[in-house]
Amino acid sequence: MSKGDKKAAYLETLKQLLDEYPSIFIVNIDNVGSNQMHQVRIALRGRGVVLMGKNTLIRYALKGLIPDNPKLERLWPHVRGNIGFVFTKGDLKDVCEKISSNRVKAPAKAGALAPINVYVPAGNTGMEPGKTSFFQALGVPTKIARGTIEIINDVHLIKEGNRVGASEAALLNMLNISPFTYGMTVIQVYDNGTCFHPSVLDVDEETLVKHFIAGVANIAAVSLQINFPTAASVPHSIINVYKNVLALSIATEYTFPGSEKIKAYLADPSAFVVAAAPVQAAESTAVKVETKAESEEESDDDMGFGLFD
Repeated sequence: MSKGDKKAAYLETLKQLLDEYPSIFIVNIDNVGSNQMHQVRIALRGRGVVLMGKNTLIRYALKGLIPDNPKLERLWPHVRGNIGFVFTKGDLKDVCEKISSNRVKAPAKAGALAPINVYVPAGNTGMEPGKTSFFQALGVPTKIARGTIEIINDVHLIKEGNRVGASEAALLNMLNISPFTYGMTVIQVYDNGTCFHPSVLDVDEETLVKHFIAGVANIAAVSLQINFPTAASVPHSIINVYKNVLALSIATEYTFPGSEKIKAYLADPSAFVVAAAPVQAAESTAVKVETKAESEEESDDDMGFGLFD
């Protein structure tokens, strides 16, 4: 197959996947080897399709598809760096976990950017004293114990985001420390025309409901303050108006069914106290009867006999 045929086949494949799948994970594949990529494909079998390609070719394909599907334009800004696509129809959170969980340990390489902070733990290294100067050059405090080098304290060797130096890489390799793990990293999620950060998938339903309720409360408060009716503020407006009508009825001779009981209570509060008293008395009597019945049952259980009768 010629180069032109391969390009045409890739463009056709990308077009079909974009038409078929509603959701896409844009993943960074820095330091991901071919074997690890194969393992990811196996893990996603039946859940998603992995597609890699040159960014220029992906942009070329998107340029031809955007006129018919304008939503794809939101993918354009994220096609940069060493990226690939994972197409899926499944649960986004589940697929994202499958992608992110496939990671392998790797030694620190000189010149690589450190994705995390790297610490050298305190303890015996098992190395001969002749290598003490190597530790001293890196500012690692050591002492000689039982004929071997021992690191006195934990040392922050490499800061996150800094490049790994040749000496740091050599030290970590001598200590058999593989501080980094590499794998596909989801950098953006595209779902039915909307792009968002993968951290959104970590929000659980309870948190989402709380944020929604807080948002509705804020909208209602603003709407009431500026006197602009919305679906969130109308129930509060109705209740406030009803309270005003009740207050007006109480202050005047005007009465309606909703205010009759309030007026009656204000006219004679003692009548409501007397009405409540018999109910409380009946409840108290019922409790006493129950207690008496229980005590009688307990006495019957004894049958008049003592412990040694």
